Amino acid sequence: MKVLLIGDASNYHAALGDALRGLGAEVVVASDGSRWMQTGRDIDISRPFEGRLGGLALWLKLRYGLRQRLSGFDVVSLSSVGFARQRPERLIALFDMLRRSNRSVFLTALGTDTFYVDECVRPDSLLAYNEWQVYGRPSPLALARPDALAAWQAPGLRALCSHIYPRIDGATSVLYEYDKVLTRHLAPERHAYTGIPVDTVGLRPVELPERPDKVRLFLGRHRDRTVEKGTDILEAAARSVVERHPDKAELVIVENRPYAEYLTLLKSAHVVLDQIYSYTPATNALLAMAYGLNVVSGGEEEFYRFIGEDTLRPIINVRPDFEHVRHTLEQTVLRPELLRPRGLESRLFVERHNSYEAVGRRTLDFWQSRLNHTSLTSAKPS
Repeated sequence: MKVLLIGDASNYHAALGDALRGLGAEVVVASDGSRWMQTGRDIDISRPFEGRLGGLALWLKLRYGLRQRLSGFDVVSLSSVGFARQRPERLIALFDMLRRSNRSVFLTALGTDTFYVDECVRPDSLLAYNEWQVYGRPSPLALARPDALAAWQAPGLRALCSHIYPRIDGATSVLYEYDKVLTRHLAPERHAYTGIPVDTVGLRPVELPERPDKVRLFLGRHRDRTVEKGTDILEAAARSVVERHPDKAELVIVENRPYAEYLTLLKSAHVVLDQIYSYTPATNALLAMAYGLNVVSGGEEEFYRFIGEDTLRPIINVRPDFEHVRHTLEQTVLRPELLRPRGLESRLFVERHNSYEAVGRRTLDFWQSRLNHTSLTSAKPS
């Protein structure tokens, strides 16, 4: 199978490309390297410079300079509807070009778009809490950035979603939350959960001490997304715990590091503070779990049931409430003997559910099922 993965976020498509190559697929990744993360890609589609002229230069490169290199694939998968740094109307034109020039186009649901935000703020949302709404009330992000909420629901972005979703051959979701959103817009057979691929061969687990004298809390974050991910609350709660137990805990904060450098720093942690508005662990948490570390993230029972996990419960689950987060972190610090066994479970969890082979196989199987369906449908006599 010949595959084009266009766009990226948090190294997802770069990792998926490696996973698919390991299963025999021919893969090209075209992305901007997740901007400052500088993740791997075969074709660079970064803006050469900021501003309108930078956008125009990228548009001409995508529309004309790279047209042949972005054609002739069995599968094209977009990293969300915003797969390149272009205005919505240009993304629609690029989508139509990809649609005409390739056998199929799929969506990788791995980031925010208008339909996701719509679901988050619905009174009857399938997600009881998220970055925009917490138990029926506006979240700190919604209160702090009403302009961002309005921007995600602006007519141009809504038109982009409304154009792409009905025209794709299917969609894969990387998190439980995104899968719930897809159920609103696609028939069950047109979407599938595949998960986030983690290189469990390349990322070897570290050996946590049996009982560390001082628990190292590690907060790695995007400087501009602290409120969105709840890392502001995680930081405040962690500082409170460290102040109360300075002999038992310390806090390390890392911001906006290149991907390779970040992985090196991550291995120094005992407990990784990920996010508070998610039901599930995402890339940052899963990388830490692959190293055999403890993670504070989303680990709701709905997620475990969704993936069919009956026994492992390695994620230190927190809800979007300061006191709950503070209490959970304090209990983690005061029970250091639990860190090593929980870390071993973390590694086993990732090997079971997020290895390259597992995620790559689920992805290829879904794409092939949709291609077979399309072939059978098009072969029927009119």
